[in-house]
Amino acid sequence: MDKKTQELLKRPLYVYDLPPEVLSTLTLQEDAAESERQEVDTPAPSPIPSSNDHPSRSSSSDSLRASVGSQACSLCGQSFASVQDQRGHLKSDWHHYNLKQKLRGRAAVSEAEFEKLIGTLDESLSGSDYSDTEDEDEDEDATGRKDSTLTALLKKQATLADRSARSNGDAPAEEDDDGFTRKKQRGSGKPPLIWFSSPLLPANNYFGIYRTIFAPEETKNESDAVQMVKKKQLESIPVPKPGPDGNFAPAVYKGPHIFLCMIGGGHFAAMVVSLAPRQTKHGNAGPLNREATVLAHKTFHRYTTRRKQGGSQSANDNAKGNAHSAGSSIRRYNEQALVDEVRLLLHDWKTLLDTSELLFIRATGATNRRTLYGPYDEQVLRANDPRIRGFPFSTRRATQNELMRSFIELTRLKVREFDPAAAQAATKAQHETSTRTTSSKPAKPAIPKLSEAEETAQLHTSQLQAFIRRSKLPALLSYLKSNDLPSDFRFQPAESQQNHHAPTPLHLAASQNSAPLVAGLLGKGGADPTIANGEGKTAFDLAGDRATRDAFRVARHELGEALWDWDAAKVPTPLKREEAEKREERERAESDRKEAERRKAEEERLQREGPKVPDSSSGSSSKGARPGRRLLDGGVLKTAQERREDEARGLTPEQRMKLDRERRARAAEERFKRMQGGSGV
Repeated sequence: MDKKTQELLKRPLYVYDLPPEVLSTLTLQEDAAESERQEVDTPAPSPIPSSNDHPSRSSSSDSLRASVGSQACSLCGQSFASVQDQRGHLKSDWHHYNLKQKLRGRAAVSEAEFEKLIGTLDESLSGSDYSDTEDEDEDEDATGRKDSTLTALLKKQATLADRSARSNGDAPAEEDDDGFTRKKQRGSGKPPLIWFSSPLLPANNYFGIYRTIFAPEETKNESDAVQMVKKKQLESIPVPKPGPDGNFAPAVYKGPHIFLCMIGGGHFAAMVVSLAPRQTKHGNAGPLNREATVLAHKTFHRYTTRRKQGGSQSANDNAKGNAHSAGSSIRRYNEQALVDEVRLLLHDWKTLLDTSELLFIRATGATNRRTLYGPYDEQVLRANDPRIRGFPFSTRRATQNELMRSFIELTRLKVREFDPAAAQAATKAQHETSTRTTSSKPAKPAIPKLSEAEETAQLHTSQLQAFIRRSKLPALLSYLKSNDLPSDFRFQPAESQQNHHAPTPLHLAASQNSAPLVAGLLGKGGADPTIANGEGKTAFDLAGDRATRDAFRVARHELGEALWDWDAAKVPTPLKREEAEKREERERAESDRKEAERRKAEEERLQREGPKVPDSSSGSSSKGARPGRRLLDGGVLKTAQERREDEARGLTPEQRMKLDRERRARAAEERFKRMQGGSGV
C-alpha cells in the first residue's frame, strides 16, 4: 500500500462523499456478507471519535483482535477498556441472557439481537448512560420489586414457546403493544451491513455500509450495490453560516437531510442533519466529528420513571391500578407534559420531517410509540411511513451527543478484517462441539408433577401464612370458614423447613408473637393447642413474649379444663383476663414512670452541661442563636441534622428506611403543591 492510499484511509470515509479512488474500486463481496451473517458478535457502539481517529477501523478490527483476555467476556465476545466496564457488563441483562442460552445448549446472541428481543417490552429503568447519574427518589407506594427486563423477556419467550407448541408447530402469533396480532418471522433478517472489497485494502479487509441507509427498492437486487453507492454521492457545499436568528439560509433546508429521534425513560432527543458534505479549509469534502450541518435539534427530559423499580408510571398504573403517592402524581403530570412537548416540536418541524429522506427513530414501549405515532389531531409521524428506520446498533440514553454518535456510525464506512473461510470453519467446529456436549449431558431428572389436591393445599398455605404474617385475624377466620378448612390445617409442603417448624396456623401465630391471633384461633377458631411440630414442640413452646403466653393462659381459663389437655399443651395455670390486663397496665405504668425519670435526669444533665443561652429579655437572644438551630425547653440548641438523628436513634434499619421514605414523601408533596400553585392548577 503506497503512502497516498494510507493517508486516504486514515481519515473517516463519508458514505455520501467517497473519494474517487475508493468509489471506482468497490466490488460487492458476497462471501464477506455470508461470513458476517454467521458471526455471533456484532461490534458494540464506540464512543464519538476525535477528528484524528480512524473510527471505521477502530469499531471493528480492534474488538475482534481483543475478544479474549483478562478484561474480556468470551461468552459475549466483548473486550473492555477497564475493569469497571467489564464488571458492569457481567451485571447486565445481556450477559445473564447469554448465560441462560448457554445452559440451554443454544448459541449466544449479540447485543444488537438482544436489543431487538427486548424491543417489544415496555421501557425498563430509564435507559442507560454510563456517565450520567441522577438523584433517585424511592417510590413510597411500592409493594414489591418489579420484574427485571431479563425476567420479563424469559417469561415472554416461555409463553410464546408454549403458544407455538399448542399451535402444532406453526409460527406463533404474537400480539404487540399496539394491539395488532402478527406472525413472528424467524430467520428472515439480513445482515445489517453490506460488504465491499477493494484493492486499496489489505488482504481479508472489507468496507462495510449499513443497509438501512438505502431504500427498500434499492436493496432488492444487491448485485447493483455499487451503483446504489454511486447514486448516493452528493456535491460538497461551503460551510453554511447561521443568520442573526440562528437559522440557516432557505437553500440549506431544501438540501437532502435525515431525521434522528430517540425517546425512552423520560428522555427525548431529536435532530435534523443535512447530508450534503461540507468543504474544509484544505479543500477536502466530508464532515469530520461534530462538523455535520445540524439544521435543528432539541432535547427534553422529564421525571417519569419509578426509580429503583423500573418502568414508567403509566405502565405501573395499567398493571396495578393508580397509585396515590406524591411521586406518582408528579410522574403522571410529567408524562403528559412530555407528550405535549414532543408533539408540539414535531408539529413545528413538520416541513423538515416531510422532506427528510429517512427517519431514524428509537421508541421502545407502547407509551413512547403512542407519543410519536398517536393517533392524535394534526399527527405528523405515521407508523407505516416507509422512510422510518430503526438504529441497527445499540444506543444509549437519548441525548444530543448520542444522536451525533449515531449519525457518525450510520454514515461512515466500516473497515473489518476477517477470513470468510476461517469463519465458516470455526462456526462448523463450534456446532459440532455443541452437538457432542449436548448429547453427552445426562438427562435431567423430571420434576414431579403435583396433583390437583397438592396444588390446592399449597395455595391455601400461601394465603393463610400471608394473613398470619400481617396479623389479619378476621380475614384469616373468614378464609378458613369460606373454604371449609379446619383451624388446625397442615401447611404444605410439610417437608419444608418453615412448615416443619410451624406446621399449623396456631404454631405460626405463636412464633410471630401475635397475641391477638393466638387468642382468636383458640377462642373463635377452635385450634388444638396440643399439636406438636416436627421438633416435638407445641404452639406455646414457640411463644416468645409474655403477652403471647398470657393469651394461652387466658384461653385455658375461658375455655375450661375439659376442652383440651392443657398440661399436654404445656400451658401453665389459667389466668383471668382481668388479671392479665391489670398486670399489663402495671407494667405499662412502670415503664412510663421509668421513661419519665430518665427524661428528667437527661434534662437536668443537659442543663448542667449544655451551653448557656442568653435570656430573651436581654435582647441578645437573636445574636446567641445561630440560623438553622432550634431552642429547646432545656436550653439546648440543635440543628436540623441533629434533630433527625435524635428521631432515628434506637430504630431498626427497616424503621429508619420507612422514616426516610416518609420524609421524602412529605418533601415531594410540598414540591408538587408549589408546582401546582406556580402553574395555576
